[in-house]
Amino acid sequence: MAHATAQKYYVPHGTHWPIIGSVALFTLLIGFSVLLNGTSGGEWLMVAGFLMLVFMMFRWFGQVIGESEGGLYNLQVDRSFRMGMGWFIFSEVMFFAVLFGALFYARQLSLPWLGGEGTDPWTNLFLWRGFENEWPSNGPGQIGGHFETMAAWGIPALNTAILLTSGVTLTIAHHALKANHRGKVAFWLACTFILGFIFLGFQAYEYNHAFTELNLTLKSGIYGTTFFMLTGFHGLHVTIGAIMLTVIWLRCLRGHFTPDRHFAFEGVAWYWHFVDVVWLGLFIFVYWL
Repeated sequence: MAHATAQKYYVPHGTHWPIIGSVALFTLLIGFSVLLNGTSGGEWLMVAGFLMLVFMMFRWFGQVIGESEGGLYNLQVDRSFRMGMGWFIFSEVMFFAVLFGALFYARQLSLPWLGGEGTDPWTNLFLWRGFENEWPSNGPGQIGGHFETMAAWGIPALNTAILLTSGVTLTIAHHALKANHRGKVAFWLACTFILGFIFLGFQAYEYNHAFTELNLTLKSGIYGTTFFMLTGFHGLHVTIGAIMLTVIWLRCLRGHFTPDRHFAFEGVAWYWHFVDVVWLGLFIFVYWL
């Protein structure tokens, strides 16, 4: 596999894929908003946006892979990719920080204030007389209907073990790639994305259990909202990560990486380990405490 040796600054060519990606995400968001508001046609907008997004990713990533394998990228490009991936993961950290912040605000600040605790008992008297501070909360009188919480030591604990194990298998695959043991890379990387898809299967079962047996939905007060927002967005990230791992696995089978040049592998590994860390926070603060 040839690689560019010149260290001159690389100027990427113009591309229309970011515009297509922006249109796809906008269409997907509008469709989701319309669906949440109960208006017809939202699901079709979501499907259209999703298909456009998949098309964009498939074509754009394929173009980047072709350029990489064609020897167009030098070490400067490698550093640029690493910086870009680092900032992308940082943005993801901030995204989940907002969701965890909403959970913290609701449990530690908003509910105590409404319950009249602390130095301002008038809040309870004038804003929500009779409101009691308790978690999980569905509002006074169970506005959203009675529901049960998701137990931590069932499927969530099993999924925690699955994700932690996948982090180990991915690390083993990374070390095998550095040692140029192609067979071990293929095996352990396959174990990683298979574990990721098993995680998603258990989460789908958990969601079905929540809706059909626990009456736990997005309408179940602030608990239901934060539960599904945090676990749902994390599940989306696991889906994306598992797909990326599958693509990397296919590339490994085709011999696309070398022991010293394999940023795509490392970038996906960074992302997957980030997903693992976020799940630990979810398990502790959403399921356990």
